[in-house]
Amino acid sequence: MELDELRQRFATLTTAHLADACVRAQVPVRCAPAAVKAVVAGDRLAGRVLPARHAGSVDIFLEALQGAKPGEVLVVDDGGRTDASCVGDLVVLEATAAGLAGVVIWGLHRDTVDIRAIGLPVFSMGAIPTGPLRAGTRPPDALDSATVGEWVVGAEDLVLGDDDGVLFVPVARAEEVLGIAEQIRDTERGQAGQMREGRSLREQVRFDRYLTERSKNPSLTFREHLRSVSGAIEE
Repeated sequence: MELDELRQRFATLTTAHLADACVRAQVPVRCAPAAVKAVVAGDRLAGRVLPARHAGSVDIFLEALQGAKPGEVLVVDDGGRTDASCVGDLVVLEATAAGLAGVVIWGLHRDTVDIRAIGLPVFSMGAIPTGPLRAGTRPPDALDSATVGEWVVGAEDLVLGDDDGVLFVPVARAEEVLGIAEQIRDTERGQAGQMREGRSLREQVRFDRYLTERSKNPSLTFREHLRSVSGAIEE
């Protein structure tokens, strides 16, 4: 999928739509931990993962950017540490100059005022004044993958972020997931429109029918019922 198409389609979706689509497509729902938020509320990003595992020195980011392609997203693995930052304004400026679509940090940033002024979307666990306190041993595969929470991601993944957080989707399944997400979006928009006109969600999803059927078949789940009536509120 081309980057422009990804951005255009994601512009009309949310990560919530995509997460629900992953469930329906039986793709693992790989969300960054809830602590990873946009530095500037309302920022969005979408692109292929450019991974880098931080070991205490900025050189890992400069090396990652040496081979970066425009539209990629620098995904920084700092082990989720909260005693020091690993990315500041200079790295974000360098990423901007390289044409990246944003930065996601499993860790902390600093230079918040300057990062906001730069305008490149940055998602992190928060800010702290201090930079790296010590340099560790850099692993030989530091540019091959990044761990974010419980997930390991790499160049075979897309990363998408908005006000709900950050989600990773395999490039190979992106077309399928986006298509399902668009169906879910359209269904939910229609449901919301009907609710504004006075038709309750219970009426739309035939909740009374679900209760009746469940009384006959206690193993019937609400999700199974929703599929039978083309509802989309849970996936």
